[in-house]
Amino acid sequence: MTVDPNAATQGFPGPGPAPRGPRPARYLVPALVAAAVALGLGAYGRVHDPAGTAFNLAGFSSTGAVKSWLASAAMLLALAQPVSALMLYGKLPGPAWAGGLHRWSGRAAFLIAVPVAVHCLYALGWQTYETRVMWHSVLGCFFFGAFSAKMLLLRWERLPGWLLPLVGGLVFAVLTVVWLTSALWFFRTFGVTT
Repeated sequence: MTVDPNAATQGFPGPGPAPRGPRPARYLVPALVAAAVALGLGAYGRVHDPAGTAFNLAGFSSTGAVKSWLASAAMLLALAQPVSALMLYGKLPGPAWAGGLHRWSGRAAFLIAVPVAVHCLYALGWQTYETRVMWHSVLGCFFFGAFSAKMLLLRWERLPGWLLPLVGGLVFAVLTVVWLTSALWFFRTFGVTT
């Protein structure tokens, strides 16, 4: 064995292992959490005896009206999500505060959607008596699972560039269908009432 006396010295300890590429297992945690949240909500809605009502607000004629208006407010805030995301990715021109708009509109939409989901699960439970209601139950649970996965993925570094837009788009699309099968249906059936 020969030793080069002019070789550069190394600090102690030596350099760490070379950085590894993305590990598919790291995506397993958000996927498992998403599945657990969605299945947990669905199971609770199925085994829980519907209470009929969970809350009402003064000034509204029914809990259906409250839910529909809250869901519509959440949907309106959620509309800012794809637009501000396109600004963040440089696909649309936007102001410097596009990131704040994206974060805060998402937070507000989620906070407004939570009481709607609580009412659905506690007061109505898991229902499948017609196609619209079945899809609303399935996608309502799926939405909160997918949203949980997106929040976990935000904490990971070095994600593939396509992953967050894909999951964010999925969350937005599911929320849209949930709104179409509930609030829009309510307004079309009973009229735009408070």
